[in-house]
Amino acid sequence: MEMLSVKNIGISFGGLHAVDSFSITINKGELYGLIGPNGAGKTTVFNLLTGVYKPDMGQIFLDGKNITGLSTIEINKAGIARTFQNIRLFKNMSVLDNVKCGLHNNNKYSSLAGILRLPSYFKKEKDMTKQAYAILKVFDLDKDAKILSANLPYGKQRKLEIARALATDPKLLLLDEPAAGMNPSETEELMDTIRLVREKYDVTILLIEHDMKLVAGICEKIFVLNFGIELANGLPQDVLNNPEVIKAYLGE
Repeated sequence: MEMLSVKNIGISFGGLHAVDSFSITINKGELYGLIGPNGAGKTTVFNLLTGVYKPDMGQIFLDGKNITGLSTIEINKAGIARTFQNIRLFKNMSVLDNVKCGLHNNNKYSSLAGILRLPSYFKKEKDMTKQAYAILKVFDLDKDAKILSANLPYGKQRKLEIARALATDPKLLLLDEPAAGMNPSETEELMDTIRLVREKYDVTILLIEHDMKLVAGICEKIFVLNFGIELANGLPQDVLNNPEVIKAYLGE
């Protein structure tokens, strides 16, 4: 069953095609990798999928619904969540409250209940706190719940950003270079966590990374982008042995 269907989307900046006729189909439950050299257009694709940019052409379907041109908020509510190359946390909020912000996407109480602090408000807050701790435990962050997110080590900040995105209950989770800046042991731990998240929460994942070997070790399929166009697409062993992919990465 198709979770994401992207049909010939493209966008230009100042006459330059940043992404040109990009098409991809990701089935429910898949862990798909999007790779390419620096400047290939990977993050631009994520920005198109999440409404940061509006495509000049093409269409985007999520779980059968056309989400082309919707706002970032509408797309998030439709079921797409993401992380960023540069970590974006609420630095002056605790680890717990960062995740609860994500939970507010699907857990609501009336304005009156919030203002008057009615019993329904406290019940909902208690339920969200319980949900947040459950998510934090998956990322081994539950013991850090009361710490300001700004005071977390870098690797834990990366994990917290994924935890907060997951708290919005997405159908599709977009991870933009989640292992950037991590040492090898941190990277391996994160990859294990991503596998666990996919299985535990039944979420479909599209992962951007620059490291081909890392992506090949975790993803079932790989899409290679270069200069905004498709270079290769398929099983890891086929993609990594593709002469055009090797040439692009070696810069020959």
